[in-house]
Amino acid sequence: MQPQRSKTHIFKYFIGLSTVIILRLIPHPPSFQPIMATMMPYSKNWGKFSGCMFGVLSILSYDLLTGTLGKWSLLTVGAYGLLGILSGIFFKQRKSSVKNYVTFAILGTLIYDIITGFGVGMLIFNQGFYQTLTGQIPFTIQSMLGNIVFSSILSPVIYKWILKNPKLEDVYILQKLNLAK
Repeated sequence: MQPQRSKTHIFKYFIGLSTVIILRLIPHPPSFQPIMATMMPYSKNWGKFSGCMFGVLSILSYDLLTGTLGKWSLLTVGAYGLLGILSGIFFKQRKSSVKNYVTFAILGTLIYDIITGFGVGMLIFNQGFYQTLTGQIPFTIQSMLGNIVFSSILSPVIYKWILKNPKLEDVYILQKLNLAK
């Protein structure tokens, strides 16, 4: 039986957000984050609004769960919301490929680190420009490496095995659970 196409994607969003939270809870360097690599397939599949919402929900859900919600959360929520929109625009005319995911990860890392590095460093922690810049360079290099690795492995897997999987559609799952007609 072929499942109907769902208008909502709650289960698929839950899988993506759970993936981000679980990977972020595993001890790792602070610059290695799976958010962008997970967000890109969502914006590729459903557009810029979906990418924006995924980025925002990833930050908010993790910060709320771990009790780390603070002033910096506003900057990171805004930065990932913007990246979700830009990702949707970037992927609108591009296919789901490792090359495209890595390309956007490089551009997205630079945008994210400029916004958050300077925003948090200078505006929230009152660091000077030079101090922020010199501290940000090694962090950005690490972030870039992490995002390249995550986007080359995680992004294509999420796109193919989760987002394009008809058996993970809300309607199909609810039918299997006998909760939908």
